[in-house]
Amino acid sequence: MSLKGKTLFISGGSRGIGLAIALRAARDGANVTIAAKTAEPHPKLPGTIYTAAAEIEAAGGKALPVICDIRDESQVSEAVARTVDTFGGIDICINNASAIQLTGTLETDMKRYDLMHQINTRGTFLVSKSCIPHLKKAANPHILNLAPPLDMDAKWFKNHVAYTMAKFGMSMCTLGMSAEFRKDGIAVNSLWPLTAIDTAAVRNLLGGETLAAMSRSPEIMADAAHAVLTKPSREATGNFYIDELVLRDAGVTDFGTYAPGAKGPLGGDFFVPDEVFAKVDTKVVRPFG
Repeated sequence: MSLKGKTLFISGGSRGIGLAIALRAARDGANVTIAAKTAEPHPKLPGTIYTAAAEIEAAGGKALPVICDIRDESQVSEAVARTVDTFGGIDICINNASAIQLTGTLETDMKRYDLMHQINTRGTFLVSKSCIPHLKKAANPHILNLAPPLDMDAKWFKNHVAYTMAKFGMSMCTLGMSAEFRKDGIAVNSLWPLTAIDTAAVRNLLGGETLAAMSRSPEIMADAAHAVLTKPSREATGNFYIDELVLRDAGVTDFGTYAPGAKGPLGGDFFVPDEVFAKVDTKVVRPFG
């Protein structure tokens, strides 16, 4: 069960979960395109497409860093074309790029509303659309959206309806495209974490060091993504996977390695239905609902 020789196109990916997925694939010997905007170091955020590429190469993979704003159709088309020219095709599309702002209706300015919808929903649709002609030629093609289960409980909307709409737009891409392209053998799935993940968004926007200490490392999502992406594409599509449940099904029993510094309960993530928590023994608190 390896991704050796497979080509992944990852939106975002210069840091956080996207980079962790890239590095896990690189350890198998995969080719990875990092299509993101971060070409210059950010004063508050680690990583650029070039540092990510260097890490991928060091891990054993081949990397193509491409400056790409996924809101721009021509940039996405060019990034996909460069990937195909460099590696000969695309086997896997990872829709990782996302924007977040947790504000209520009256506090959400339309510029930020548009940004979230352009990156999350429209970006996922555009990147997928651009990769699909090449995925149709692949032996075991996958699209994986880092998007939540479609849990239509009002509690997920009431405090940040704009963000929830944009994030669920990614999930609806999973729902619709999995059925649309089933006949072509393209698996389209979502993957979402059971708990908060220690990323820049958690530290800078959601809960600071307190929540970071209650979070798991991005490697749990990377390992879960690897397990999904190595499944036969015709047998595993249209699913809204949760990272811990994927890994439990794969035989993992020790999850302490993903949160070695945690002293107490972990923080449950957004959008995880209550019935999912009932399936696991993991102790969590629900800061987001």
